[in-house]
Amino acid sequence: MVTFGVLGPVTAWGTDGKALDLKGPRHRAVLARLVVARGRVVPLGVLIEDLWETPPAGAAGAIRTFVGALRQVIEPGRSSRTGFQILITRGPGYALRSGSDDLDALRFERLATEAATAPSARVLELSDESLALWRGPAYADFADEPWAEAECARLTELRLAVVEQRAQARLGLGLAAQAVPDLRAHVSGHPEREEAWRLLALALYRDGRQAEALEAIRRARSLLATEFGLDPGPSLAALEHSILHHAVDLGPPADDVLAITAAAYQRTAPGSTRTRLESAATLAGGLALTGGNGLRAAMSQRLAAVEAAEKLGDPDLTARVIGKFDVPAVWTRSDDPDAAARIVAAAERTLTALPAGRDATRARLLATIAVESRGSTSSRPGQAATEAARIARGLGDPALLAFALNGVWMQSFSRTGLAARRDAIGREIVTLATRHGLANFEILGRLIRLQALSGLGDFTGADAQSADLDRLAEVHERPLVAVFTRWNRAMRTAASTASAEDRYRQAATLLDQCGMPGVAHGLLPLALLCLRVWRNEPADFPDETDWGPYRPWARPWLLIARDHTGQANEALRRCPEPAPGLLAEALWSLTARAARILDDRSLTARAHNALLPAAGEIAGAASGMLTAGPVTDYLITTPDGPEIDTVRSP
Repeated sequence: MVTFGVLGPVTAWGTDGKALDLKGPRHRAVLARLVVARGRVVPLGVLIEDLWETPPAGAAGAIRTFVGALRQVIEPGRSSRTGFQILITRGPGYALRSGSDDLDALRFERLATEAATAPSARVLELSDESLALWRGPAYADFADEPWAEAECARLTELRLAVVEQRAQARLGLGLAAQAVPDLRAHVSGHPEREEAWRLLALALYRDGRQAEALEAIRRARSLLATEFGLDPGPSLAALEHSILHHAVDLGPPADDVLAITAAAYQRTAPGSTRTRLESAATLAGGLALTGGNGLRAAMSQRLAAVEAAEKLGDPDLTARVIGKFDVPAVWTRSDDPDAAARIVAAAERTLTALPAGRDATRARLLATIAVESRGSTSSRPGQAATEAARIARGLGDPALLAFALNGVWMQSFSRTGLAARRDAIGREIVTLATRHGLANFEILGRLIRLQALSGLGDFTGADAQSADLDRLAEVHERPLVAVFTRWNRAMRTAASTASAEDRYRQAATLLDQCGMPGVAHGLLPLALLCLRVWRNEPADFPDETDWGPYRPWARPWLLIARDHTGQANEALRRCPEPAPGLLAEALWSLTARAARILDDRSLTARAHNALLPAAGEIAGAASGMLTAGPVTDYLITTPDGPEIDTVRSP
């Protein structure tokens, strides 16, 4: 299928994604003029008038020649007898028939329209996707032509509105710092846009840069007056007044109330008391949900509070401080393994010293051990999770049970192929959370279901969870949720479009400041590698690529791509077995195919046995973030081998 592009130089691409040779500028002008008509017939006489100020004697014949040449490029092999389907003749002229996905301008408009009524997390994704379609000014070759001016102006105005819509979405998700750079560039190129100045000032203020926010408003006032003879409108003036008076509604919501309360507590509560340690742990839990630097700071403050409590020699206090941080965990690789190990050790010591009869406290400590022991091959965390859930059920405590089930889920990776079991855990958590108003655990349960359903190939179900997650993220201001929902949508394009790598790269922009190194480190190159291996494309990556913890599984493929077979064999032999977790199936799949290519029969058989329980799943998709295609693509197939049901790929 041919697609057309006018959001930049006018061009067309073939089914292989390569640009077609549209011949000379007059050929492209004919194509552009027909695109501007949006499917309507453009009479031959109008085409002649639009292409030449003074038409030559043979203008009509030249137009027919241009049209014929375009048809040969757009519909090669089709003759006038069978009828052209895209660039057609109608009555006195010509028309271009293209679907809504065959023209970048139509795709852009559709995405922008959808974003207008979407939740902030979805707006961010849709606006990024739509803006990525722009390769330069609209109709760049013909922007000054009278017949193109109105359409160029309309598309440009819509693009500017989308840029501002994206900034507003970032502010709604608590991502003020991310909004500032784009808004600075935006106002620099379009100083007349008062809404852009308002958003920039608000983003600066929410990022704690009050002086810069006021300076932005003053600069806007000066530019509007000197260059356009205008005074600031009411919205910009109102924002300046609100900033000067520290209005509470400037957000983030309740920010001033929190600051006032914290300051009052600091002044009045005595130092180094048990109450302060418990309060610090509770506040760290809230901080962890904000994303970015807040997550790293939360872990540091949590560990400090736990270790300070232990020094007081009161196991009840230490248990309460550890238990206050019941923040849901949805990734199987720790952001800070050292801190996690120290917290697990403190929880184990506290369990030993805890007086009898503290069942709820004991369950919370056991759940903490299970949650923080991510990727462990020991049986202890799994036993702790099971015991925590048993106690919580007996006590009838829904919040405690939800936290314990988080531990059960974290320890549900003893082998591959357990996505259905994890979906059941997610369903139970969602049921508990919705019944008892536990918003953070509802988000956890739906994230678990998003991952599990993706792994099982139930993409309709996964989409429903994603929509609910975006809604919950906006209502409860949980910016980290967008990392997972946006990556999930990027993964879904892997089989259906040639732009999957671009979608992954767009989603990766959310990783830069998400504060989750356990998720972010190496994820993008791993996603691209899985995609290329699945598609049998070369693993061609720059030498400086940061593979993070996934380098052992990537290295054999990098060497295979360079025909270094001996080194690839050695790298494969050194490759460890994947740790239990969300990416185990993906890493085993990379191992399995590399072993087949390098004829390592022993490792091929071992990888086959590891993957066989997941034969009905999609490799890597149970992470909700990436895919290497159906697991069956990586299994040994022999005449006597087992019959394996396949699943659809995302």
